[in-house]
Amino acid sequence: MLRRLVELALSSRGVVITLAVGFICYGLFVTSRAKLDVFPEFVQPQATVQTEAPGLAPEQVESLVTRPVEGALNGAGDLDSIRSESIQGLSVVTAVFKEGTDIHIARQMLTERLGQLTGELPAGVKAPIMEPLTSSTMDLLKFGLTSEKISPMELRTFADWTVRPRMLSVPV
Repeated sequence: MLRRLVELALSSRGVVITLAVGFICYGLFVTSRAKLDVFPEFVQPQATVQTEAPGLAPEQVESLVTRPVEGALNGAGDLDSIRSESIQGLSVVTAVFKEGTDIHIARQMLTERLGQLTGELPAGVKAPIMEPLTSSTMDLLKFGLTSEKISPMELRTFADWTVRPRMLSVPV
């Protein structure tokens, strides 16, 4: 069977070459129009809002900070869901948008809505801050520092004043 196929291909070289060129051209055509991305987003567009509430217990953060922030964000266009976490002194609210939403427009809407919160949060609570735009593939490398010779405090100082500036100076 295989011998017959090879003989047929050799006897009609023109047809085989024409089909091969046709398949290559079709492949190039499809590839040129394919929506490819080096780092495709595999999560829905989202924005995270953090609000510091120094001195408040998690229950107080939930009722006095997280709920008003969630209320301000509710109803934003193309909003799919809102997730929140309240811990001692910190409220983290994540707004998840529908697939295909332009994240820049969505963040602008959230910023406008957060501006309406002025004066509604308790005294001492800092203004809500939207975290910088990140990608699902943002964390490409994480590292830690350990030492048997210096204390954890000295290691932290070294990380803050030596390692961090050098890492931030690396060109992108």
